[in-house]
Amino acid sequence: MSKAKRKSVVVVGGGAAGAAIARILSVKLNPDIVLLTLVTVRPFVLHLPAAIRMTTTSEVKLEDDVLILYDNLLVNNNGTIKIGRVTSIDRNKESRSGHGSVLLSTNERIRYDILVLVPGSEWEAPLPSLMIALLSLRTSSPGVASSKTPAGSSSLAAALSEYAGKIKDAFPRKLLNMAYPSKYRRRVEKDLASRGINFVFNDYVDDFRSLPAVTCFRRPLEGDLVVPTFGSRPGTGFVRSPGSNVLNSRGQIKIRPTFQLESHSNIYAIGDVTNLAEQKQATKAPKHAQIAATNIVSQLCGGVPKKTYSGQPELVIITNGKKQGISFMSMLWGITLGNWFSSSMKGKELMVSMARKSYGLSK
Repeated sequence: MSKAKRKSVVVVGGGAAGAAIARILSVKLNPDIVLLTLVTVRPFVLHLPAAIRMTTTSEVKLEDDVLILYDNLLVNNNGTIKIGRVTSIDRNKESRSGHGSVLLSTNERIRYDILVLVPGSEWEAPLPSLMIALLSLRTSSPGVASSKTPAGSSSLAAALSEYAGKIKDAFPRKLLNMAYPSKYRRRVEKDLASRGINFVFNDYVDDFRSLPAVTCFRRPLEGDLVVPTFGSRPGTGFVRSPGSNVLNSRGQIKIRPTFQLESHSNIYAIGDVTNLAEQKQATKAPKHAQIAATNIVSQLCGGVPKKTYSGQPELVIITNGKKQGISFMSMLWGITLGNWFSSSMKGKELMVSMARKSYGLSK
């Protein structure tokens, strides 16, 4: 079958969820009938849990493992990986099947019959740039290790809790100050405080471009480094083009239980950008991808997508360096586990092998 006559499936985003569904579809789709294209901004993905530790220590060459290439992602090379940024979605309104195209920043267009949106999250500062800056700090003069305070200052999420623990591993004599929301689990607070990490409750920092930073209530935060971790937002700016009813007020994509958009049956969305009421985690990606891929194959064959998603148990693992941490599982009445489980599951190896395997690579 000629290329023009083959169906086209386009996946936008090469993070954990985008890579997972692209890999599954590369197995399920017949390349003589369907063209598979993955569009991703960079030629590699950054494994974030390990990237945090990568900036605090050089004892292990983590950079060799956490920058993961797409070389082995598509099984039997079934598909094409396009490096580029999607800027808009153009739907063919006259087409009964609803096919259209995505427009790249280079003005290239890629036609689709099925579109899968997995653009992931965006941070206030581009995360790779932040990692590069932190790597530079780590590898600079020895004075960094003897300076006053590598301070974190922001409304804090699990990422900075983990970052604080990793700094304490590398520089145990460092003093850390962290502006922290009061509702955070007291078990995590106790675990981090036991390592000499200071907390500032019921306060926040508006301007941390220079140090010492001053909180809203005029508390000075001395330090040499500020790590802002006030969370991310969905990278869905370009998704508005199919219509104003595609996104909710938080910029999340509104989907059905089949992962199809509420307003467009041939466009799917999985991963962090959906409006699912669950924690946004890479560990959710395989289940999202399996269900969506099954429905896509069914739709391409002329069937009706029937497989639905009903959620997954929540598992939060907050490490505090290599050997400590607190985990929470939502099963039963809610189970909290400590150092051994957290270290075994995440702290020691940071799930690097698992991540690389999902991209078709060995450790």
